[in-house]
Amino acid sequence: MAAFLLGTALVVAETPASSIAGPRVDTDVTAAPPAQPQPTFPIRAAFYYPWYPEAWRQNGISPFTDNHPSAGFYDSTDDALRDGHLRALGYARFAAGIYSWWGQGSKEDTRLPAMLARTRATGSPVRWAVYHEREGNGPDPSVAQLASDLDYIRARYAPDPAYLKVGGKPVIFAYADAADGCGMVDRWRRANEPAHDFYVVLKVFDGYRTCSAQPESWHQYAPSLRADRQPSFSFSISPGFDLTGPEPGRLRRDLPAFRAAVRQMVASGEPWQLVTTFNEWGENSATESAQEWSSPSGFGQYLDALHDGGR
Repeated sequence: MAAFLLGTALVVAETPASSIAGPRVDTDVTAAPPAQPQPTFPIRAAFYYPWYPEAWRQNGISPFTDNHPSAGFYDSTDDALRDGHLRALGYARFAAGIYSWWGQGSKEDTRLPAMLARTRATGSPVRWAVYHEREGNGPDPSVAQLASDLDYIRARYAPDPAYLKVGGKPVIFAYADAADGCGMVDRWRRANEPAHDFYVVLKVFDGYRTCSAQPESWHQYAPSLRADRQPSFSFSISPGFDLTGPEPGRLRRDLPAFRAAVRQMVASGEPWQLVTTFNEWGENSATESAQEWSSPSGFGQYLDALHDGGR
């Protein structure tokens, strides 16, 4: 998420490139890797942030993180960086990335096509879904605004084979804030029907199960919780949470505890198995490799834990 955590948390204790043969020619013949199929449940996905280098400076702090990414203080627009992230996500057995999206024409919006293109070009099996951030940041978008965003995403991104689909429907996740409730569900239902037909995954709030309208699924975004389960919908885990700056840390990094959470997540069998986050460095919730948790694999100890199922 952005540099702030909003919403009500429900805890798990709860509530629980290659050459090909062909006609002989004077030059090498190279084909793009074959398209990868869409994943099936359970789907492991990571929240992903394409807002660097801008986000390395926030609140007068630079760099805006307590850690030191192994890739350095990078630029999200660099294709070599994108390719490295795709390799890292694949190593950690992520089927999807949930791509922070701040609206039509935002910098995150302008960067998504290149990530989809690199995903296709490299033959990565990772698929991408938009994380609609404005729903949970600022005034609630109207039904007309949401319908416009869905029109845009359906036309611009959904036809891409690298875009995540479930049952043929393009997937979209939406954030929420502490004041959201059943009215949010109704707005998304009205915007999505009948013309758009997205697979909508909304962020939970107190009493979400009692709403008369229901989306296709629900998720929690709460990096201050090691593990959170929304039965029949999702299981989310976090390596830690400590907003850069004077605010006290909310979840200390503990690799054995994270490994245990990975095992819980896998054992849960929940359809959505979510990691908060891949690279939210400002909140220090990244699982991407850093100097502080580097490993011989080159992917870092937290992605190692995901690679081996927490063993």
